[in-house]
Formats: sequence, C-alpha cells, structure tokens
Amino acid sequence: MEIRAGYDIAFQCFQETPMVLMLSIEPTRVKDLLSEHRIRFSPDVEPHDYVDMFGNTCTRIVAPPGLIAIRNDFLIADSGLPDAVAPDARQLEVGELPDDVLIYLLGSRYCETQKLSELAWSLFGAVTPGWQRVRAICDYAHQRISFGYRHARSDRTAWEGHEERVGVCRDFAHLAVTLCRCMNIPARYCTGYLGDIRVPVDPEPMDFSAWFEVYLDGRWFTFDARHNHPRIGRIVMARGRDAADVAFSTNFGAVQLVRFSVITEEVASSTVRAYRAA
Repeated sequence: MEIRAGYDIAFQCFQETPMVLMLSIEPTRVKDLLSEHRIRFSPDVEPHDYVDMFGNTCTRIVAPPGLIAIRNDFLIADSGLPDAVAPDARQLEVGELPDDVLIYLLGSRYCETQKLSELAWSLFGAVTPGWQRVRAICDYAHQRISFGYRHARSDRTAWEGHEERVGVCRDFAHLAVTLCRCMNIPARYCTGYLGDIRVPVDPEPMDFSAWFEVYLDGRWFTFDARHNHPRIGRIVMARGRDAADVAFSTNFGAVQLVRFSVITEEVASSTVRAYRAA
C-alpha cells in the first residue's frame, strides 16, 4: 500500500531563533519513499542535519524574525500489515540485555519509575513475564486514562497522568513505558505518523502520534496504549526515552505556534500516479 504523509507548520519568531527539528522519517524507512522527502522552509534558511544518540535524524536551523513556515509532503510504501503480535515473546533477564538497551530501563524526565514501581509490582507481579505482562500494562494504561485533545499538557508526567486520569497519546505512552520499566522490561517512546487507515475516521484534526516499543526476545515490538490494538501504517520519525528526547521542535528562544496541520492517509494507485506526475 502507499501512504501520503506530511505537515504544514508555522511559527512566529520574535527574534532570530535557533531550532532543532525532528520532522524526518526514521533512516530505515528512506528506502520505502516513493517521492522526494524534503523539509521546505519559507523564507529559505540553511538547514543542517545530524544524527542524535538514539539514531534520529535532527535538523538544525536558525529562523529569522517573523513568520517561518515548515512543510513536507511525501509518498511512502508500506507493507499494509498491522503491528506484529507475538504472544510467546520472552522477557529477558536484565543480565541478558544488550548494553545499549539498558538505558530504556531507567527513569527519565516524564517517566518517574521511582513513583510507580510499587504500584507496578502490585498490579503486574503475578502476570506471566513477557508479552502477557506488557499486554496487561497496555490494558491498564488504556483503561486508566481518558483521551481528549482538550486534556493536552506539555509538562504532564507519567505519575501525573496516572493520578489525573486524562491525557493525549503521549500520556498513554509515558504511563505504559514507565510501568514496563518498573517491571524490568526495556521500553522506549516513539513519535511519528499514524493515520486512520482501515479503521473508523477520527473526527478530530490529525496530529503526530505517540506510541511505544518494548524489547522482548531480542527485538523491539510496537505497542499502543491509546488505541490498544494493532494498527496499520505507522511511520516512525523518532525514538527516545520519553517525549523530551523527540520533540518535533525545540526552540532556543520565544516563538508562537501559529499553524499546525498533519496529513497521513492511504492513497489509491491512480492518486499515486498523479502525484508522481505532478
């Protein structure tokens, strides 16, 4: 299947403002592109890409005073398969984990393992380790938090989400990631595109989405505590310990977000041909 994805974002900058953007797809998906994938700026600026410690592509710019628009629009091939399900996937002992995975057992800015450890063990200690334990954690986070864009708050932690019982996709992911880490299951936060592909259309405006991955049986598996069932067409932009590592924009100065739209949709073959011709 083919997916069209992209965004149209604009900031009002009150002075010259350095920015770091995480708006590129993950490097392993570049081979799947069916069109050019290029971040466009208006007015033009000189971008510089680098790869961070988590393997994410980051783009540095210095935005001039005034309005700066940031856009992308691309086509990408996708398998059309839902997230993998592996009920027998084994939870590895901490001593078995690769060195580079250990960081995903530690507490982080939005994932306060010290505050949720006792709760996690009381809830999930008797659940079969591995896939079944992660599934139970996903179910708990899904039921604990009520979703609503009006509940969005950029500084809400996993503990606060658990206590407030409201949030957006990042809050579901933070809570599930934290509970997994409390149970010695490596978990990392993901952000990217997730359209309403072969599911009922959400009437709310589309946004970037957040989900998480856990390390079981020697590989990473995708889980989504907000939707709580396998989905089709995820396109990862960035992974990290939590949302602090993968913000789509980090601004070193005062700015105002004045426009924000995201598109992710399955496209028919005829549309793909027309898009390529254009």
